[in-house]
Amino acid sequence: PYRYWFMRPDGVQMAKLSELVENGRLKPIIDRCYPLEKTADAFRYLEAGHARGKVVIEVLADNASAT
Repeated sequence: PYRYWFMRPDGVQMAKLSELVENGRLKPIIDRCYPLEKTADAFRYLEAGHARGKVVIEVLADNASAT
């Protein structure tokens, strides 16, 4: 079944979201990913109305390590 679930940025709800994703009950649909420097391209894509899921802006590259 498909339903909407509106979230607030609070720790309890974020923990519930994490649990749902880890258990496979919530599967985010990601349409495309853009690196931070291509944010304008991501907005153009969204404005064109063709996205069929979330459009993600990647702030760190996969191989980047936080210090």
